[in-house]
Amino acid sequence: MSAPSFSGFGLGLRKPHYAEFLETDVPVDFVEVISENFMIDGGRPRDILHKVRERYPIALHGVSMSVGSAHGLDRAYLSRLRALVDEIEPLFVSDHLSWSRTPAFNSHDLLPIPYTLEALDIVCVNISEAQDALGRTMLIENPSSYISFAQSEMTEWDFLHAVSDRTGCDLLLDVNNIYVSAVNHGFDPFAYTAGMPMDRVRQIHLAGHSQGETLLIDTHDKPVPAPVWSLFAHVMERAGPVAVMIERDDDIPPLADLMAELDMARALLPEKAAA
Repeated sequence: MSAPSFSGFGLGLRKPHYAEFLETDVPVDFVEVISENFMIDGGRPRDILHKVRERYPIALHGVSMSVGSAHGLDRAYLSRLRALVDEIEPLFVSDHLSWSRTPAFNSHDLLPIPYTLEALDIVCVNISEAQDALGRTMLIENPSSYISFAQSEMTEWDFLHAVSDRTGCDLLLDVNNIYVSAVNHGFDPFAYTAGMPMDRVRQIHLAGHSQGETLLIDTHDKPVPAPVWSLFAHVMERAGPVAVMIERDDDIPPLADLMAELDMARALLPEKAAA
């Protein structure tokens, strides 16, 4: 089954803004939290999450499922995540097209995978296992990347299309990640979006990035830049009902600044969707 369609605009819930979300009426349609920050039973984080959930729909966004791991998924992790899912009843559950660990190593980072048929088999087995364990369809997010593999047999967008077809998962389209990877690897970001199955996209991330010495870095510490806004407007011309959010993880500004960015996203909603 596909994840439910949801049309609205939201923000990532971060600590500096907890009080405002709990004590005032923030004009958002949903919030997103990092799943791992709330997977410990009880305590203040879980209490805050419950209180926020009483006011807003919540999307759970994971950063360490490691669906590209050749060693399979961590079943204890899946069990903890399932408990959180059952308790919160989130709008979506998502994670990244990446890997982060082996039985002897955890990078605590989102590492890239080669886009090969062998990797496709591994990713699809892992996503299917995760969806069975969670009892729901997941969203898988396109990564930002800084290296490419000579072994790759297909483009990233073709790989994600195949993953969605084989597992029935839906997609979280990070527009900033598309732009960052396109600049770093020299491909056309509009060709990427043309190759994506937009009918499977349920959520969109918007964020900023930084210029490294030779590459763009997906830092989430700056406002959404003009090229990402342009790509987002193009995406929205093809997208169906979708949840759009601003993702900010560092150098977090006042909530009013993020709301102003969210208003910019609303303003780019095509007339056909706004009608």
